[in-house]
Amino acid sequence: MNRNYVIKRALYTFLMYVVMVTTFSILFNNVAEQTMRANIEEQVQLEMRNVKNVEPEAMAKLRLDKIQIKVHQNHLDEPLVSRIVWRTIDTITFNFRNSSGMKASNGDRSVLGIIAEAVPNTLALFLTEVVLVVAIGVPLGLYAARKPNGLLDRTSSSLAMFTQGLPTFWVGMIMIMIFSYGAKWFPSGGVHSNPPPEGIFYLLDYLGHLALPLITMTLIGLWGTVYLVRNIVLSNLQEDYIMAARSRGIPEGKVLLGHTLRSSMPAIMTIAVLSLFSSISGNIIVEGIFGWPGIGNQYFVAVQQNDVPVLMGTLSIQTLFNVVGFFLLDILYGYLDPRIKVGGKA
Repeated sequence: MNRNYVIKRALYTFLMYVVMVTTFSILFNNVAEQTMRANIEEQVQLEMRNVKNVEPEAMAKLRLDKIQIKVHQNHLDEPLVSRIVWRTIDTITFNFRNSSGMKASNGDRSVLGIIAEAVPNTLALFLTEVVLVVAIGVPLGLYAARKPNGLLDRTSSSLAMFTQGLPTFWVGMIMIMIFSYGAKWFPSGGVHSNPPPEGIFYLLDYLGHLALPLITMTLIGLWGTVYLVRNIVLSNLQEDYIMAARSRGIPEGKVLLGHTLRSSMPAIMTIAVLSLFSSISGNIIVEGIFGWPGIGNQYFVAVQQNDVPVLMGTLSIQTLFNVVGFFLLDILYGYLDPRIKVGGKA
């Protein structure tokens, strides 16, 4: 692979990230500055409580001086373009400051602390779901493509249309009604019981709360993946080199795994990698239904509370993971498919 190509793609990815973060800064500029000024007023108010034995006029002047200093430190007295540039720089360097109202479970108001608490929960649910869907869906898709119009092929096609057409919130509520309130196999929501158990039972309790939303997401996403893999592999099975391999007497299993799967891998990898990196974004509907405190649920709460710092922090991290996903796909294509010449001369 051409090293210059990798460097160019990395720079292009970084440029795209900067452009998108700058766009967010422009869109949220007015509300973000209002929030920042309110935070400054709150900070100065707390600082003035410790000032005693000062004349009212001197107290008012001291208060104004403190506000002006903090306004200058936050670049709020600069021109509009400069303010947007500084906000973009802060966002790119993960200097999200404090939220305007939201807090982490330990009382931390820093945006990074709030996001850091939600990310592991989102990854535990959606990353596991992506791994399960790919690990189960790819073999099933291969087998369905190997026997077109067979039982698995017809079944997977029907289930794909059925599951992809179902509203996620409706499926989630049905799963809760059946397995939580009916069979009482799983908790209906949250990440832990109240109060949470200790020791090894803490982990088991967490896994018990994780099980139902994980099963729901896997059932919804699995058959669509099977159908996509089946179509990708089936189209490659019609290629001339596959026919030639079969005519040479190569076993069908080796043709399927050694020839067809390799040429189908870029498209399959696209599905897997994009699903993997988009998992950091969470899912507002699923996390809301199951009370799962991840990024999606956090984003919804931030919108309700108009907490711009948390919104900016969440959007920037979600954007970063997605552009990095596209960058990795570009690089992986050159390794996965020898027919693609990446960064070299034709």
